[in-house]
Amino acid sequence: MKNQQLIIVSKECIELLDQPIPTPRAGEVLVRTALTSISSGTERANLAGNVHVSRESAGQTEAHYPRYIGYSASGIVVAIGEGVKSVKPGDRVALSWSLHKHYNCVPEYNVHPMPEGVSMEDGALIHIATFPMAAIRKCRLEVGETAIVMGVGILGMMAIGLLRAAGAMPIIAADPDEEKRKLALRIGADYALDPTAPGFSAEVKRLSHGGIQVAIEVTGVGVALNQVLDCMRPFGRVALLGCTRSSDFTVDYYHKVHGPGISLIGAHTLARPEKESSPGMWTTHDDAMAILRLIEGGRLSLASLVNETHKPEEYKAVYDRLLHERTFPVVQFDWSEE
Repeated sequence: MKNQQLIIVSKECIELLDQPIPTPRAGEVLVRTALTSISSGTERANLAGNVHVSRESAGQTEAHYPRYIGYSASGIVVAIGEGVKSVKPGDRVALSWSLHKHYNCVPEYNVHPMPEGVSMEDGALIHIATFPMAAIRKCRLEVGETAIVMGVGILGMMAIGLLRAAGAMPIIAADPDEEKRKLALRIGADYALDPTAPGFSAEVKRLSHGGIQVAIEVTGVGVALNQVLDCMRPFGRVALLGCTRSSDFTVDYYHKVHGPGISLIGAHTLARPEKESSPGMWTTHDDAMAILRLIEGGRLSLASLVNETHKPEEYKAVYDRLLHERTFPVVQFDWSEE
């Protein structure tokens, strides 16, 4: 059996390398990977050699290698360590904080049993979907509140579906790419606007009957945050889901935040409890299981977002596109051995 893994070995250089298959220790689960999903923003930043790619990178002045990528996967349990109770060999599972590799060995709390009605394609996107789920929870969205999603990449697409399941109305998507705006409408947005168009904020306020109450800012770009603040209703909440790795922008906090009472909410996926959920603050596992139930019940689809599936051996062409194409599709790697 082989355990090949995609590893970034230096700036803009990724390789498919053989690794040993681990034996699960107490509390761990070994999974034969079916599919892994590319998280385009994170993986592009890592591959491009960005220094600040994690919360632990504060103070660093140069990129360090190797870098291990691919944190959202699905597969079949093949072995369990001592004390594992929630899964057994043969179970279909979704994984959090996994890697692009044939065999993943992770702690039990990062393993999410999948109902029969959930596909491996859905499962391989579950962990990424917990990111916008946590952002929406932190905003304490109420049924019927107005919402906007700034940026229709993979996280923005998932945010649209989750906002719809949560009862937001209307949902406005904003993206300068026309094809992404069309996609946003197909997957559940009520309106899709170009944020670079004249009168953008005025049109958002018109469509939202006076302004936005919940905003999911996915782009991580300073200008987008400034734009969305212009669209808000007093006392609105803005989740900063996109990883803004540059501080080279300014906000008029007095007029855009302080005066109207806007809440800016840090929504990094690790800014959540590890072991016990509470209102507005759920663990990764609890969010993953909630998303699995939504899919099983037909209220959400993640598999429908997948554009392409590739074998790991095709990685060079895939990551070259990730580095150089402005718009990158939702891509999964198929690790099954034929």
